[in-house]
Amino acid sequence: MTSRIVCAFAAIILLTGCNQDAANSVIPPPVALTSDAMGVFCGMSLQEHPGPKGQIITAGRIDPFWFTSVRDTVAFTLMPDQPRDIRVIYVSDMARATSWEDPGATNWIDARKALFVIESRKQGGMGAAEAVPFGNREAADAFAADNGGRVVTFTQIPGAYVLGSDAPGDQSQRDRSNVRLN
Repeated sequence: MTSRIVCAFAAIILLTGCNQDAANSVIPPPVALTSDAMGVFCGMSLQEHPGPKGQIITAGRIDPFWFTSVRDTVAFTLMPDQPRDIRVIYVSDMARATSWEDPGATNWIDARKALFVIESRKQGGMGAAEAVPFGNREAADAFAADNGGRVVTFTQIPGAYVLGSDAPGDQSQRDRSNVRLN
């Protein structure tokens, strides 16, 4: 009888551990943009700024980290003093946006699956160079044709582009591609 109780208890512990691993492997969905979303770096409402936005969901927080620009979102992943327990990075899919002024509240795309136009004439939410995300190649190419720039993947965005000219671009690219996703 005692061995049955011990076996049952051991099975419960093992199953609980498996369920926690399964829960951690499920990618959380994006959070809809509301007026409560405040930028991590500027402390301002995201809805006060034009252009694409970003959100990073980590294992250690219930709410996402919000960003007024995609440039800031990417920069966050390169800064050594920021959390490393990133579960997923979402950015506005500008292929589905109403306009530059209204990038949308729910049209998020996983940054690792998006294509980005960098070095275009469009400026992000804080008036700086922007990495403009798209969910499909045709939309990215059309944007680049209209606004200049070139199309790259998430890991191809130069660190110097998002951090400034004194950033070591090659090292920053390597660090971003190795950001551990929990």
